[in-house]
Amino acid sequence: MDSPVPPSPSHLPAEPPAEPRVRRRDRHGRGMRGPVAPPQVPLSTTRADTFRDLVLDSVERLERRWPQLADVEFMVLEVPPPVPGDTVPLGGSVPAEKSEPARVVVYRRPVELRSKSRDERALLVHEVVVEQVAELLGLSPESVDPRYGQD
Repeated sequence: MDSPVPPSPSHLPAEPPAEPRVRRRDRHGRGMRGPVAPPQVPLSTTRADTFRDLVLDSVERLERRWPQLADVEFMVLEVPPPVPGDTVPLGGSVPAEKSEPARVVVYRRPVELRSKSRDERALLVHEVVVEQVAELLGLSPESVDPRYGQD
């Protein structure tokens, strides 16, 4: 008696590759979990978002007094580029060029490391923005914001 020989894998018809399954539930049958907090709760804002808001508040405060700042681009970067020496800048400014607007940059990580509380951070951010705007406009920080250094 001949026993049937199972077909070898090379004789089987080729099946199309299986597409990855989308998991709608975890292995215990529960659904995907949602966010810990809704978006309108402060818990869901990141430190970078909070810092950006501090810079925007400072800029809005200055734009009321200096309307020409509407043409200036304000940026927040994590860290400054490497600079020879021991000092780490908290901000920088670049004057306007032919096709580029003037820019003021505030470096988030150095400012955060030098401030202990949110209030202290807000004050330091405002001082950095005032100093950079003053440098850009060629004025003293006290003339850009009369309350500079008093808070």
